[in-house]
Amino acid sequence: MANWLVKSEPSAYSWDQLVKDKKTFWSGIRNYAARIHLKALKNGDEVLFYHSNAGVEIVGIATVTKESYQDPTTDDTSWVEFDLKPFKKLQKAVSLEEIQPAKR
Repeated sequence: MANWLVKSEPSAYSWDQLVKDKKTFWSGIRNYAARIHLKALKNGDEVLFYHSNAGVEIVGIATVTKESYQDPTTDDTSWVEFDLKPFKKLQKAVSLEEIQPAKR
């Protein structure tokens, strides 16, 4: 099982919204390097849920429930999305400062 990271601005889609929705799809990603990784996702893989811009911290762990499939927001079949559901909220969020190596 692999581990991944998704990021979202809390004002656009937060961890709390994922918990409320119980599941979601992750679409609209238009980055070529990310697409390679999206196609490698497997059911059951764990996904760290990162709040970007506001908060800048990992707040929870989600689980992939459906592997990559055609992203319906585009007619280009090379872009994909996947489904995930919340697994657990972290007792203590992990900040960006804790993730990045110390600058010298």
